[in-house]
Amino acid sequence: MGHASERISVLALWSAPRCRSTAFARMMTERGDRVVVHEPFSRVVDFGEVEVGDRVARTEQDVLAALRAIAAARPVFFKDTTDFHYPALLADEAFLAASTHTFIIRDPAEAIASHYALNPDLGCDEVGFARLYEIFTAVQAATGITPVVIDSDDLLDRPADTVRAYCEAVGIPFLPDALSWQPGMRPEWQSTDRWHRSTSRTSGFARGSGDGAEAVAADPTLRAYRDYHLPYYEKLRAVALRP
Repeated sequence: MGHASERISVLALWSAPRCRSTAFARMMTERGDRVVVHEPFSRVVDFGEVEVGDRVARTEQDVLAALRAIAAARPVFFKDTTDFHYPALLADEAFLAASTHTFIIRDPAEAIASHYALNPDLGCDEVGFARLYEIFTAVQAATGITPVVIDSDDLLDRPADTVRAYCEAVGIPFLPDALSWQPGMRPEWQSTDRWHRSTSRTSGFARGSGDGAEAVAADPTLRAYRDYHLPYYEKLRAVALRP
C-alpha cells in the first residue's frame, strides 16, 4: 500500500483496442486541464520509440520516467491499449499505486469486429481483455481498492451522466463543455491515424452503425477469441460505474 506522499498527478485510462478510448481521450484534451499523452506504452512497443512530453522514450521504463517527470510539473492524463503486454508497468508497483488508473470496456464481440476490420491478422491475445484485466488486478493489489471502470456503451448512451460519474470517482471537476469538440484528426494520432479516423469525424460521443457481433459469432476463430475474452470483460463489467 503506497503512502499518501507518493501520489503522482497521473490519471490513466486503460482499454482493450477498439473500446472507444480515443473518444474519451479527445474529451480529456478538450478539458484543457491536463497534459494528454496518447498511447505511450503501446507506441514504444510497436514503434521502438515514442515522444512523451519533451522526451523520447525507447523502453517502457523510459515511458514511466517521462510520465513521472511531466507529472512533477503538471497533471497528466494518458490513455493506452492492451494489444501488447507491459511487464515493466506491471512490475512498477509504486507507479500502479501512486497514479489513478481507470478502465474502459466494450462488448468484446463488437471490439473484435472493429479490430478485425483494421487488422485481419488479429491474434487472440491482441484482443486485449485478458491483459486489461491483468492490469486491473495489479492496480487493485497495489492500491487495495477497486479501480474505476466505465462501460463505453454507457458513455455513448448517457455521456454527461457517465462522464460526471467518472469525474466524481477520480476526484476531478465535471466540465460539461468538454463533451463536444471540433471534428478533425489530432496531431498526436498521426502515426496511427487509420485507427482514429472514426473518432476524427465525430464532434462528441456518438454511436456508429454496425452488426459486428453477428459477424464474430459466425466466424469460428473470432468466436473463439470472443469466448476467451468474455469472462474478463464480464468481471470488469460487474464493477463498472452505474451512471
